[in-house]
Amino acid sequence: MSKRSPRISFAVYTIWVHNGVMKVAEKAVVRQSVSLPAGLAKQVGSMAKSRKLSKNRMLVELIENGIDADKRRQAEFFALAERFRNEQDPEAARRLGDELGRMVFSG
Repeated sequence: MSKRSPRISFAVYTIWVHNGVMKVAEKAVVRQSVSLPAGLAKQVGSMAKSRKLSKNRMLVELIENGIDADKRRQAEFFALAERFRNEQDPEAARRLGDELGRMVFSG
C-alpha cells in the first residue's frame, strides 16, 4: 500500500485595476521612416548625445518644437493681420502692411 501525498490545487487570480494615479502612456505610436541629409543626421546625433537622449527621442522633440513654433508664428500672423485691418492711421497701417509682407515673403 503506497501512500500518496495529497495534491493541493488552487489558482491565483490577479485583477488589474487602474485607479488614475499612474500616467497612462500614449497608445498610438506610429513608426515612420525618415531620410535625413548626412549633415543634419550628424547634428541630431550630437544634440542627442549632449542631452543624453536617443536619436529617435531627439527627433521627436525637434519635431514637436517645430510644430509649436509654427503654431506661434501663425497666431502672430493672424494677430498682426487683425491689427492691420482695424488700424485707422494710414501711416501705422502702412507699417503693419510692410510687416505682414515681411512675414509672408521672408519665410
